[in-house]
Amino acid sequence: MIQFLHDKLPNGLELYFIPDHTTQMAAFNLLYNVGSKHEDEQKTGFAHLFEHLMFGGSQHIPSYDEALQAVGGENNAFTSPDVTNYYITLPAVNLETAFWLESDRMLSLSFNPEVLEVQKKVVIEEFKQRYLNQPYGDAWLHLRPLAYQVHPYRWATIGKDISHIEKATMDDVQNFFFRYYRPNNAILVVAGNSTWEQVQFWANKWFGDIPPKENIHQPLPQEPPQTQARSKTIEANVPLEAIYKVYHSPARQAKDYFASDLLSDILGRGKSSRLYQKLVKEKEIFNTIQAYITGAIDTGLLVIHGKLNPTYTLAEGNEAIEQVITELQQELISEQELEKVKNQAEASLVFSEVELLNRAMNLAYYALLGMPEAVNLQGEEIQAVTTAQIQEAAQKYLRPENCSTLYYQKKP
Repeated sequence: MIQFLHDKLPNGLELYFIPDHTTQMAAFNLLYNVGSKHEDEQKTGFAHLFEHLMFGGSQHIPSYDEALQAVGGENNAFTSPDVTNYYITLPAVNLETAFWLESDRMLSLSFNPEVLEVQKKVVIEEFKQRYLNQPYGDAWLHLRPLAYQVHPYRWATIGKDISHIEKATMDDVQNFFFRYYRPNNAILVVAGNSTWEQVQFWANKWFGDIPPKENIHQPLPQEPPQTQARSKTIEANVPLEAIYKVYHSPARQAKDYFASDLLSDILGRGKSSRLYQKLVKEKEIFNTIQAYITGAIDTGLLVIHGKLNPTYTLAEGNEAIEQVITELQQELISEQELEKVKNQAEASLVFSEVELLNRAMNLAYYALLGMPEAVNLQGEEIQAVTTAQIQEAAQKYLRPENCSTLYYQKKP
């Protein structure tokens, strides 16, 4: 159970505090409501570029890392299609340093042309290393535009094309920053050994004067239901042929979200899952196989991904996966099998919240969804899923016409 307090600054910054006096540490998590789905289709990769630029110096602080390390702090960040999240852990006695650093970054970056060029090169190199020059690395560059025809989830967080980052100008960067990196587009969660009065004071002291931005977000085009199976075959120098099957699955706030999540666990979470037991261990068709959901705020994907053993064809592998899915659609799973994945899911949840930072991140995410109290209801929602709901989810979402399949073929 996460106990928290909430306030909202006049400029729109949402502030949450999780008191924990059992530790001498503090976590500072600043979530911005901007991800790759908010980008211009002709200027993709900007949300991720900003994850890098934010560490290149702000208006009054030339070296972010140096100032933080001086007080024993650590930091990092991540970008997703939905959000960009920055976080700091540091001794609680030095917590104000986090407020100082992050408020100056929100106020304005340094917008140093040299920093921009350096970080553009870093992102371009990351694009090449992780997505273009690594076996299977470009899979999602093919999968996203195959699965999504309208929604901006159709490009990867790294961007649609390297050229978009190569051509990024200082004007592009400033426009993106002053549109999205505003207090009324952010959620700040502080957790650890402090007081609510102190956290409120620092929040107002350091963030209170930063002006908000009006009309930040425009409605996003929503993906229409997929009515026909899609597939794509690519050839590459890979050690094993692979299959990626993605099915449109419920959005994060949909009532059957947790049923689809547990369905993916039954299919492919760990070595006791159905896909692993039947297709890796028993039939030895696949070398590895897994299933999971993307957990997107809007309509997400249930993903099945496996690498085939050399003696089997892509067609045989695909048929074997379909057989496992058909069994789930036609027969109720046992209460014991459902209980197993429920316990796995709830254990992961409980263990994740042992860490102060994870509690702060989870609360920030649920606050973004507009239901911060629901951060404490996840366990209940997991346990409420029935075997009938698992079958219904399999029948509803794992239909061939709702599937996009990428066949990753080995070059002869």
